[in-house]
Amino acid sequence: MELQHIIETVGGFVDFAGVAVMVLGAVVSVPLAFRGYQPSRLPPGSEPLSFYRAYRQLLGRSILLGLELLVAADIIRSVAITPTFESVGVLGIIVLIRTFLSFSLELEITGRWPWQTQRDPAAASTAG
Repeated sequence: MELQHIIETVGGFVDFAGVAVMVLGAVVSVPLAFRGYQPSRLPPGSEPLSFYRAYRQLLGRSILLGLELLVAADIIRSVAITPTFESVGVLGIIVLIRTFLSFSLELEITGRWPWQTQRDPAAASTAG
């Protein structure tokens, strides 16, 4: 078995894992949301999440993980097998699009950008 075939096969498995994580996440999120899933980092005094918000958070997290695996599969296949300027350019565009999607999902799930630290509600109330 030659190296290129092995790398293509590994890339295919990682692709499959990314899609499987998203599909399983969508399926598993439903019963978790029905059971009243609440994230451990809810701000003090905030209302519990509704079914819709809980499901949306759980689904968003599984999509984020699936996107990370799909990016890894693209990197494995594009860079490991005789990279050309065209394949690296296509990979760069794919990574940019998926990074934008990841940032957007993170903002939807947590309400803040990935590089922002979580605000301390006690410090915010004493500052104003």
